[in-house]
Amino acid sequence: MHTRPLGPDGPPIGPLALGCAGMSDHTARGDEADAIATIHTALAADVTLLDTADFYGMGHNEDLIRRALRDGAREKALLSLKFGGLRGPDGAFLGIEGRPAHVKNALAHSLRRLGTDHVDIYRPCRLSPDIPIEDTIGAISEMVRAGYVRHIGLSEVGPETIRRAHAVHPVCDVQIEYSLFSRGPETNGVLDTCRELGIGVTAYGVLAHGMLTGTYRQPAGGDPRARWLPRFRPGNLASNLTLVDRLRPLADARGISVAQLAIAWVIAQSRAPSTVVAVVGTRRPHRLAQALTAVDVPLTDADLRAIDEAVPAGAVAGSRYAAPLMALLDSERGSSQPSGQGTLPHHEDI
Repeated sequence: MHTRPLGPDGPPIGPLALGCAGMSDHTARGDEADAIATIHTALAADVTLLDTADFYGMGHNEDLIRRALRDGAREKALLSLKFGGLRGPDGAFLGIEGRPAHVKNALAHSLRRLGTDHVDIYRPCRLSPDIPIEDTIGAISEMVRAGYVRHIGLSEVGPETIRRAHAVHPVCDVQIEYSLFSRGPETNGVLDTCRELGIGVTAYGVLAHGMLTGTYRQPAGGDPRARWLPRFRPGNLASNLTLVDRLRPLADARGISVAQLAIAWVIAQSRAPSTVVAVVGTRRPHRLAQALTAVDVPLTDADLRAIDEAVPAGAVAGSRYAAPLMALLDSERGSSQPSGQGTLPHHEDI
């Protein structure tokens, strides 16, 4: 698989990454044997970047990855690890923590659970509302100098925060939701800033939390995710599934699925020197194999125009997340903590 550097002096990476959240959290835990097989399938196909977080399953995801990377597989994997999402014993989301002491403490526990002496990319999961980004990135940079971290990333932050962080230490990549249904990075300055600075983009939610698979059907009684994902609320969902239907003839003409077309569209957004990587979340080997096909789907300028005409930017009904979660997103200019309990969205797409 063709690789390109992820950010200034970043690691070489292919166009796909594997999101591991769904192997441990938010939905029923998948069969661990399938999850480990999915990781092995990814590495065998040169999908080397594994995206995880210390709060996915409250440590379970890191432990699962450790078991998957036995017998020499760690040398091939690139571990991208988020921290800062605080959880209660009942799994409730309690807030964001970015203090320097927490950075180092969280990393120490993660290294133990992962069974490794370093992580390849370390990033705060969101911008802490009361800690300057310079303090958080400064603490991670100390861990870089000490050898515990190779590169620094960011997640769901806006242009000003990207520039401030990058001034402290080079940023490898910005992780942000980006798909045919979430075009915000094109208009909020995130993509332009990353391209200007040569910072990579790791795009999650590339299948719109399952809606862009082309196989999604509204369950009887409604989708329980509608509570925090407004696009799944009944009125919005009907409108959004109409948009998915517009993509079917474009996918059929190429002999691929809607999901593969949506992934190929994200990959096609790379603009030198900024690499865009599609983070595909799955816990099933055959689903990852389907996603891999998208890597070999070339989209011409005419193809991209046809896709834009089918799903214009701004046509999707409903905001990305419910208001309390939107308030956590510096990328959306949010700055306050949620007033109630919630959960952080993840990359379980297919």
